[in-house]
Order: sequence, then C-alpha cells, then structure tokens
Amino acid sequence: MGDYRVSFVSADDQPEWRSLFEGYAEFYKTSLTDEVADQVWDWLVDPGHVLAGLIVRGEQNKALGIAHVRACPRSLSGCDIGFVDDMFVDPDARGSGAADALVARLQELAEERGWPSIRWVTQHFNERGRAFYDRYTGGPTDFIMYQLKCS
Repeated sequence: MGDYRVSFVSADDQPEWRSLFEGYAEFYKTSLTDEVADQVWDWLVDPGHVLAGLIVRGEQNKALGIAHVRACPRSLSGCDIGFVDDMFVDPDARGSGAADALVARLQELAEERGWPSIRWVTQHFNERGRAFYDRYTGGPTDFIMYQLKCS
C-alpha cells in the first residue's frame, strides 16, 4: 500500500477533480454537462454548503480519487450521520490503497463531526465497489432504496 494524502478539495484541485468526476459519471453512464459539474464544484468549495469534497493524492501528488460527503439527519437517532453521495477512484489506482485512504479519512471525519455512522448507496452492478465496501461494512443493509421522480 502506498503513501496517500486525503484532504478537502481546494480551488487548485478543480481540473483533477473534474477529470475524476467525469470518470465517475462515465462509470454510471451519466451525461455530465459543464453546468452540472460547475454547480457541484461551487458547492464543494462553498464552506456554507452541506456537501464537502475529499480528494486523495498519491505519488507525485497525483489525484487518484474523490468522495463527496455530507451530514444527513437521522430522525430515529436524533443525530446526524454521514452520507457519501459519490466515491470514485481512478481505475488505474484501484487496489492500490487509495480507496482505503478515502475511507479512513471518512471515518476520521465521522469522529470529528460526531457521526455514529456513514451511509452510501451503490448500483447492484458495481461488483468491485461492493466487494470493497463489504470489507468495511460486513455487507449491505436490509434497506431497499426507492426514488420518486418529481419532474
């Protein structure tokens, strides 16, 4: 496992973040417009916005992956938990420890913010990602996600 640094994104990270975010969209076969990417970037660099971005860097300071995380109220516990909206590691860096570094930083962030847990969802066909997540969680929860389209 290599030596990785995980930090919150800053203005200088935009080009590498954008490339990784485009890879994420491509993996999920989603068209990513400049307008959407710019909006997400604006959220990530706005300290007042709920969504925060992490970026993991390896040798030669190369950006290898990203995670977007936010607080999510959990009403039955009366507390916030963490929610990862997006997580992506460059295919060439998978298995290198970069994703482990992101998860370790997410765990630290949960501790810092008092989140008792972190949740995320992934597609059923993301077999490699699911195998990775299973290492940390013991497997998926028993919840089934629904989505109501509203326009």
